[in-house]
Amino acid sequence: MNTKKTMLGGDTIRQAAKQAIVKLDPRIMFRNPVMFVVEIGFVITLLLCIFPDAFGGTVPRWFNITTTVILLFTVLFANFAEALAEGRGKAQADSLKKTKQDITARKWVNGSVKQVSSSDLKKGDVVIVPAGEMIPGDGEVIEGLASVDESAITGESAPVIKEAGGDFSSVTGGTKVVSDQIKVRITADQGESFLDRMIVLVEGAERQKTPNEIALNTVLVSLTIIFLVVVVTLPFYSDFLQIQMEVPILIALLVCLIPTTIGGLLSAIGIAGMDRVTQFNVLAMSGKAVEASGDINTIILDKTGTITFGNRMASEFISAAGHKNSDTACWAAISSLKDETPEGRSVLELIKKLGHSYDEKLADGGEFIEFRAETRMSGINLKDGRQVRKGAVDAVKKWVLSQGGSVPKDLESNSDAIASAGGTPLAVAVDDTIYGLIYLKDTVKPGMRERFEQMRRMGIKTIMCTGDNPLTAATIAREAGVDDFIAESKPEDKIAVIRREQAEGKLVAMTGDGTNDAPALAQADVGIAMNSGTVAAKEAANMVDLDSDPSKIIEVVAIGKQMLMTRGALTTFSIANDIAKYFAIIPAMFMLAVPEMGALNIMKLDSPVSAILSALIFNAVIIPLLIPLAIKGVAYKPMSSNRLLSRNLLIYGLGGILVPFAGIKLIDLAVHHWV
Repeated sequence: MNTKKTMLGGDTIRQAAKQAIVKLDPRIMFRNPVMFVVEIGFVITLLLCIFPDAFGGTVPRWFNITTTVILLFTVLFANFAEALAEGRGKAQADSLKKTKQDITARKWVNGSVKQVSSSDLKKGDVVIVPAGEMIPGDGEVIEGLASVDESAITGESAPVIKEAGGDFSSVTGGTKVVSDQIKVRITADQGESFLDRMIVLVEGAERQKTPNEIALNTVLVSLTIIFLVVVVTLPFYSDFLQIQMEVPILIALLVCLIPTTIGGLLSAIGIAGMDRVTQFNVLAMSGKAVEASGDINTIILDKTGTITFGNRMASEFISAAGHKNSDTACWAAISSLKDETPEGRSVLELIKKLGHSYDEKLADGGEFIEFRAETRMSGINLKDGRQVRKGAVDAVKKWVLSQGGSVPKDLESNSDAIASAGGTPLAVAVDDTIYGLIYLKDTVKPGMRERFEQMRRMGIKTIMCTGDNPLTAATIAREAGVDDFIAESKPEDKIAVIRREQAEGKLVAMTGDGTNDAPALAQADVGIAMNSGTVAAKEAANMVDLDSDPSKIIEVVAIGKQMLMTRGALTTFSIANDIAKYFAIIPAMFMLAVPEMGALNIMKLDSPVSAILSALIFNAVIIPLLIPLAIKGVAYKPMSSNRLLSRNLLIYGLGGILVPFAGIKLIDLAVHHWV
């Protein structure tokens, strides 16, 4: 899937520009107290433009008009930043809405099929979905096995296998069955489906502010109130000093004093954080989950279906004494040509990977023998009379002995070695001869070891939880490269591990896909459910990975850290900006009446009027210039907190002081000619 989306597309910018105007509504602006104060200042200066003598001031009308325009654009730019961040989510929501369509469903009623509209389906209804048809609603497979194309939801072209029972039974409405037929029980009423929830979430309608964002917002409001009190009381002191402080000048001072830069970008940073997670095909149920992921210390991972594929897959051919590996592989392939189980397909994939060859024509016209619980074998009866079998070792041994054959001496020891390593041995035989074993094991997904090593460098501890015995668990843990593992774990054991880590003051993430993972997913600070998993797991989690890739937790953690870093960096830059603006506007306001204040005019600004206008213009212009950074985020590189703090202070602290000094001076050089 292409996760790179155009951030500043023409349609997105046009819609954001319209929304910036709509958001001027005071009922909307009130949610952002800092910019609401700026809007009130705009209204007052606008009234002074229309009624210049309302406050008995001597400030010329052109100054009021200029100040009004600058304040208006300051508010518009802040609204534009928020609308641009929201616009990306809404664009994705629109594409998801196109996926929703009213289709005809084959409802199973009293043993017969009835054609109904998908919109009429209710929770608990059972439908039949044959190959080539769309799944009419969210549900669980209760009968059959089929390949399902989920590209409409995940963007991935490769179909996934869905089957009754286990952790791979969940299906999503709007996806398509590409092979075979399944019977599905609907698990969601209309308007409550996974797709419906995705649309609402990516539109941002339910985005709540995170604790960190609320705390920062409280600081910004407090600073705004403090500076508001300072500005309101300033005329009393200026009268004592016989300095006339006009209302437009006071408004300009207030706007430059309050933290307008971070106030204008704060919402955009939060919205963009959730949006960036969505770009990686992870659906975040709340901004809090994204933010918490940036501070994760421990990750608990379920083994089956998360670290491993969840299906036993062929990993090796072990020949019996007197036979070649190529012969064992050949007969294993012949017995698996018509075997559509994951194990059967994995045999053919392993043979292809190892470069062994076999003659497919041997199976032409043969009778396929399906696996049965009674025989615990499957295979094929060839046209030439030979019988090929594969299955449980004791079952194949019994079958070979019944044919008058013998059992190789090393079969038992090889079989025990596979079992002790946590694998499953399958014997391969032709008539009265056992050729060898197929070593089946729950295979670790590619790249997991590298991903866990990357987590270790980020300071994150990984713990694997599995219901397997300690020997199997140790083997998988060693292959995957996790820091620790818990074998024979029950759902309550996973919760206990999470609570233990949380009691030590750590933030814990949990990934899983099964119903037995649901309690732990709900307990964790960040719960990421695999989309291939059960409905219960997805409902308990606060994130859903649409690609079912557990290693994607690294991207989620990086985005969480990036979100925190971006907010911190822009807050540092905003406060540093204000320092420079103080040196521009305060000396300008007082140096005519108090010449000694001129010593603070270190920028050598031309006049008090040009200084005030230059500071206001810079204050407005810096917001749109920082929009790309707020939406894209500060680049994240794994490093210690001390190094990160030093880096931010150097780049955004020192830079935040130097940039306004240079910017305000350049604007002053242009403005003083006009003034």
